[in-house]
Amino acid sequence: MKESHFNTRTVHFQKKEKARNTSKAKPIYQTSAFVFTDLDDMESFYEGEKEYLYTRYSNPNTDDLGKGVALLEEADDGVAAASGMAAILAGILAVAKRGDHIIASDDLYGGTYTLFSQELAGFDIEVSFVSFGDLDDVKKAITEKTVLLYTESITNPLLRVEQLAEVIQLAKAKKIKTMIDNTFATPYLLQPVKLGADLVVHSATKYIGGHSDVTAGVLAGEQSLIDAARANIVTFGSNLTPFEAWLACRGLKTLSIRMERQSANAAALAAAMEENEGVARVHYPKDVSEKGNGAMVSIDLKQTVNVETFFKSLGWVKIAPTLAGVETTVSYPIRTSHRTIPAELRQKLGIGEQLIRISVGIEDERDIISAFQLAISSAQS
Repeated sequence: MKESHFNTRTVHFQKKEKARNTSKAKPIYQTSAFVFTDLDDMESFYEGEKEYLYTRYSNPNTDDLGKGVALLEEADDGVAAASGMAAILAGILAVAKRGDHIIASDDLYGGTYTLFSQELAGFDIEVSFVSFGDLDDVKKAITEKTVLLYTESITNPLLRVEQLAEVIQLAKAKKIKTMIDNTFATPYLLQPVKLGADLVVHSATKYIGGHSDVTAGVLAGEQSLIDAARANIVTFGSNLTPFEAWLACRGLKTLSIRMERQSANAAALAAAMEENEGVARVHYPKDVSEKGNGAMVSIDLKQTVNVETFFKSLGWVKIAPTLAGVETTVSYPIRTSHRTIPAELRQKLGIGEQLIRISVGIEDERDIISAFQLAISSAQS
């Protein structure tokens, strides 16, 4: 389907069944293993003639998800994992080995920061956190042991739009790999592989699944790196279950229409918040794509707005530690996604007590705007 347009690929990415009469909906292969007629038949799996042996190795549903996201990213291949964090780790270990060095943006999602700052040391992989706002700082951090630059296409939670082309160009000049977390942008808005990125990772829990009912991750990119990452997932047992893969695939089919609506709603909310007297600053991406700028908005409330009262006054808007469902939700980064970040780094980045992260849903934009205006006015002293 590579010759088709993006909106068509989101609907028709799944591998066709071979049977003469097939289900319109892809079946769930809820099985731990696949059976064979005899020992020669089983041996055919190891000789590459059959695709499936054991679900930890591969399964039609998980294959659909990995390859479907890769198709949308225009990458060689993709592999699904049990979570976004599992996909990140598999990708990191596909590139880095003992004694290697990684440079990561300092304004990452808190879970990624914790993985890099605490757990990778156990693999004897060194990580330097650098502001990617000034690429001269990144250049200065590169050593002869540096093998990877890691950043997010739109950062969490301050929504800085990464200068991807420049980061990738720098990496290629130094013969270093790049890995981009594209969760917030999704391939609907950005396709880092087309700019030359080696690996792209998604928390498919978010916009890929889209309905807050699945936990999954996907890694897409250059074939040899995906092969290595897939081997890591098999060995670590961090594979995704068939049912959750099936759910994520169902969500993927509506990615385009959800992102179109949610991005438009987010733009409208951001504009309204710019005019709100209780808001000190609005964080909303600009010039991400001709299709829009994403569905996330972050706001710094003025000191005159009581945060506790604001959260109690949100009405139908849900408070949640995650994002990207069809419902509008809010989170409080210093107590959820970024509570493990050192306080001094949070202060440096501007992740403070008045920062609110909003995941904009598909509701009517007028109702969304009204809910936040009412909550702010109710909390203002």
